[in-house]
Amino acid sequence: MKRLWVNVIPYEKEIAIAALESGAEAVVLPDGQTETVRQFGKIKTVEKDGDLKPGVDVEFIGITGKADEDRAAAVPGEKLVVLKMLDWTIIPIENLLARRGQNLIVQVENSEQAKLMVEILEKGVDGVLLNTTDVNEIKKTAEIVHGVSEKVSLVEASITSVKQLGMGDRCCLDTCTQMVLGEGMLVGNTASGFFLVHSETIDNPYVASRPFRVNAGAVHAYTMAPGGNTKYLADLRTGDEVLLVDYQGRSQMAYLGRNKIERRPMMLIEADADGKPISLVLQNAETIRLVDPQGKAIAVTSLNPGDKVLTHTTQGGRHFGMKVEEALIER
Repeated sequence: MKRLWVNVIPYEKEIAIAALESGAEAVVLPDGQTETVRQFGKIKTVEKDGDLKPGVDVEFIGITGKADEDRAAAVPGEKLVVLKMLDWTIIPIENLLARRGQNLIVQVENSEQAKLMVEILEKGVDGVLLNTTDVNEIKKTAEIVHGVSEKVSLVEASITSVKQLGMGDRCCLDTCTQMVLGEGMLVGNTASGFFLVHSETIDNPYVASRPFRVNAGAVHAYTMAPGGNTKYLADLRTGDEVLLVDYQGRSQMAYLGRNKIERRPMMLIEADADGKPISLVLQNAETIRLVDPQGKAIAVTSLNPGDKVLTHTTQGGRHFGMKVEEALIER
């Protein structure tokens, strides 16, 4: 997900509060102002006594020519680089995206420049540092930056088998975000195949809707997380980042409110996704649904061989949730 930083040099209380209320990740402050800002809420600060220290965690580099571009490219990859485009040319940013590829933030003066930066070369930079004293511009930029979604490729799969199992432990993931019809989480028995499991946005005669919830599956299953990583369902904790995906592949990051692990009757769903077998163990109940190619929710209790559902497939294995290229067999 894209980063939004706001420049608060010189310090202005109104700008600091607007940054915090707009969901900015960090504010760049004059030295010694971190505790002042912390009175209004918790937010990362960039200053010599802050969470991120200039010259240590972050390098600020003004770009006027090729030598400055080379200097930015040479900064160690784990450090954040903030580019100040002194003549506002695009080519150096494109070059650095190709050469460095990560941890690039560009200082911008308005929401239009921010939009250009987060979309440049389709990938976009990692974030923007907004330099403005206009509170409305902070809000507009926040909408743009936070609205950039990680696109997830979805594949139509055909159900091959539905099998009733016995009891098992399943995870009900309650997020801090209200989901809509056609939206849920990607969950799978293996790291190479995931079903789009629908959120509980639909009322039925027995229980009210819970649009913040995805009854995601058995404790051993993987879910796709922001940044292309995976997490075991059982490992998810309050405050963790989770990835919400809709039937068109649009995604957004959400935060987990709680993970309810309870013993329930389970079922095994198997499918074929372009010749690749994938599977998932889910709770055996009519409120648990997958998603068809048109975005319609299908109860797992009514699935039959041949039914079409949306899935996501990947190649390679996982090491502590991170993708690695290795020979791996999961059954």
